[in-house]
Amino acid sequence: MEKTESCCTKGAEAVLNVSPNSSIPISYHPLFGPHDDILLLELDEKLLPDVINQRVSLRGEPNEDAVLCTKSKTYAVKFVGTSNSVFLVPPSDQFAITESPPVASVIKVAPGTMEIVEIAPKIDKLKTLLSKNPYRYDEDDEMHDSGLYQWDDLVNRVQASDDELKSALRVLSAVEINGYWRIVDDKYMDQVLKTLINNSILSDWSLSSLDENTVVESLVEEGYSREIAHHCLEVYGSKTSENVWEMDNKRVCVHFARRILFVNGKMKTESFMEEWISKVPGGMVASLDMLEGEVLMENLGIQSWVYAFSVFSLPSDPANRFSRLFQERSKWDWKDLHPYIRDLSVPGLTSDGLLLKYTRRTQPTADAEPVFTAR
Repeated sequence: MEKTESCCTKGAEAVLNVSPNSSIPISYHPLFGPHDDILLLELDEKLLPDVINQRVSLRGEPNEDAVLCTKSKTYAVKFVGTSNSVFLVPPSDQFAITESPPVASVIKVAPGTMEIVEIAPKIDKLKTLLSKNPYRYDEDDEMHDSGLYQWDDLVNRVQASDDELKSALRVLSAVEINGYWRIVDDKYMDQVLKTLINNSILSDWSLSSLDENTVVESLVEEGYSREIAHHCLEVYGSKTSENVWEMDNKRVCVHFARRILFVNGKMKTESFMEEWISKVPGGMVASLDMLEGEVLMENLGIQSWVYAFSVFSLPSDPANRFSRLFQERSKWDWKDLHPYIRDLSVPGLTSDGLLLKYTRRTQPTADAEPVFTAR
């Protein structure tokens, strides 16, 4: 190789200072070897500050492929091989050598690089972990921590960034109780909500203007914990001002619709509507359009039937989501399908891209509604 002034500096500095169309001598470092603990990671420039300032973490259990997480996003880590020889030369102040003249000493030949690709967080595992041990009424007096998860436990087990994990906990209506994140049993939440509504009737409270302290104290007197009392307000209401809450018409109505169908299973639509309207609190209005993504309807002869089929019970992975949907129905009209896929988020892939990848679309005429079948 042609010798340049750079060759007087041993180590990576010599390589960094090489001029275009010039070269430097190299040699095997005395510690040359596979060095499996050294990997090359290729990064988008926007991620450099997070990596340099140690604001990233690798997450995953031993039986899972690791993911890299920033505060807000999750990335798959993939090895990409290269046919070119990539030499790794350590800085001159590391692995000192005494060769004369000094050369750029290669300590490892890298077979490729690790690349990262943004992916959706793997939230299904969070659902599984929290669903195994829901919080029930008999835990108000005593709670055991067996099979429960604190924040750090979830971070170590669920492959999602901190922000994505917090968002998923909100979607699941999880609550932190005694330091552990829990999903509250549906039957128990039904009891709490009914107690709140009954107290509002007895005390002549308006469900659109509930005093937080008064409501919480009334539920505590009924035997519920303060955490559960506050959680009921957060799940079924919205804060309108300091210490004032308004119960959300849709969330309350959907709750009662779920409970009715949980108890009765598939129902004639007319019978379901009658019972549903009778269950919702006075002043609230129940309508079928509230139940998009919660129920499916089908016509059997001249009868219309309704049954529970919640989007929250479906996998978050697109492939598994579409597989489950086509197990339920072999054909989907767009108006029925849309509520069950609009929450899917795949970086780099639009909703149309998801449909193209996992479904076949047919449309007999330009005016007809499209029908989707499995690809």
